[in-house]
Amino acid sequence: MRIRLEKDLPVLLFALVSASTVAALPQVESAWLGIKEVYGEQDFGLRILRELMLLVLVAYVFFEPRLRRGAMSSSVWAFLGAIATYVLFEVGYALYLDLPLVVPMAGLRIFEYLPLALIGFVTARLGAGEHVINQFAHYLRYYIALQAVLAIAQAVWAPPLFGVSFLGGGRPFGTFVSPNLFGATMATCALLFALVPGMRKWIAMSVFLALLSGSRTAFISSLLVVYFQLVAALRPRDRWAVVMPAPILAVGALLLASSPLLSGRDDADPTQDGRIDLWQRIFANYIHDPMDLLFGWGLGLSSNTINILFGAEHFPGQFDSDSLYLFLLNGYGLVGVMAYIGFLWITTRVSTHPKKGLVIMFIFVAGLTFNMWEYFPQNALLMFMWGMVLGTHFKAIAENPMHDASGVSYQRSY
Repeated sequence: MRIRLEKDLPVLLFALVSASTVAALPQVESAWLGIKEVYGEQDFGLRILRELMLLVLVAYVFFEPRLRRGAMSSSVWAFLGAIATYVLFEVGYALYLDLPLVVPMAGLRIFEYLPLALIGFVTARLGAGEHVINQFAHYLRYYIALQAVLAIAQAVWAPPLFGVSFLGGGRPFGTFVSPNLFGATMATCALLFALVPGMRKWIAMSVFLALLSGSRTAFISSLLVVYFQLVAALRPRDRWAVVMPAPILAVGALLLASSPLLSGRDDADPTQDGRIDLWQRIFANYIHDPMDLLFGWGLGLSSNTINILFGAEHFPGQFDSDSLYLFLLNGYGLVGVMAYIGFLWITTRVSTHPKKGLVIMFIFVAGLTFNMWEYFPQNALLMFMWGMVLGTHFKAIAENPMHDASGVSYQRSY
């Protein structure tokens, strides 16, 4: 059997994302019956499939010679070493606070799909990123079609367990445990389709499903994709007409997404959101000194996993953040938050990908009120796209088969 990443990688990525269709089947069945279960309290069960598929992808890196050589470069090892050093420091500090090992382990979940970012980075370096993402997007159409059929049926006939959709039934959840996760994934699929020419109708379908979910974050994220598509379609001299009113459009989108008509909930008014009160209380009660601010006050204490296992506020400083940046501030401190934002900025500076602004802005906005790195398969999709966008800066290496700084020679294979 011949291993070729241009042929194999899109199939493996599609298999990984498709694992989400069976991972939450018990919870989906309960929701159809009107029984609301708490995600994570059930047996690991079918969810092991996604971890197994991730292991298959990691193993594939070692079997595919070009991916293996690219992943073993000195620059990659230096970056991973810097991250690992700081993460180990935070794990050690969490154990020093007498937190159970499971708590800092939950704080490491944001790195679970980092291998996909590395795969996307190396694939782009080899000049195969465009081909892989195109093939993957064509496979992803079948996934979206399945989700659309289920979501429309749920929006018409499912019990209103999570709120009422504008089609009269419950807010749809597709093959996910909640409408929020479903909507976030659909918005991310819209982003991926936006990177591929000729996928406008699939962008429209993904945006519609994100809107149907009633998730505010998904609605705003998907509108961001539409906004960038509109800006790209205009002539440069005409783009000021949509760029200038962007702040007003953003506020309007937030108010529209929070309306009972679209959100399906009566408690979605942003002016009455308990999330804001929660964040204010966290800043007032748990940041006691500069050490807390710089390095955090307990890795993993803002993880949804810990709240499910031990109950809300079991440990001092434990809370449900509902924000990636507050999650990072709690576990990794201001150092971690600034490192994350700095890496987003570096990506926009060094990448030559034509859609880099859309991808990075999507990642930045989605993290404001949603810890997307904890949720599958949105984290898998975004990690791969982020790595591919960053790696596009090195595409010249593949187009001119020369030795890079690590001494590895890269050849195009298609």
